[in-house]
Amino acid sequence: MNVAYEKTIGGNIRKIREDAKMTQELLATKLQLAGCDITRSAIAKIEVGQRHIYPDEIKLIKEILNTSFDKIFYGLE
Repeated sequence: MNVAYEKTIGGNIRKIREDAKMTQELLATKLQLAGCDITRSAIAKIEVGQRHIYPDEIKLIKEILNTSFDKIFYGLE
């Protein structure tokens, strides 16, 4: 995958998470409770584009942060 695109997606997720007043730890916990095996460290790496993000993770992040795929992928409202 394109590294620049991964950084963009990660940055978008970070902004959405921060706007929701949610910590990386809380997001990781909610993802774990939803059945996703992920750590706070993995969330941090996703947000800076150092780790690939999987489709099931994107779907759950979308649901937990109550956002849209357009906002995650393109930063659109």
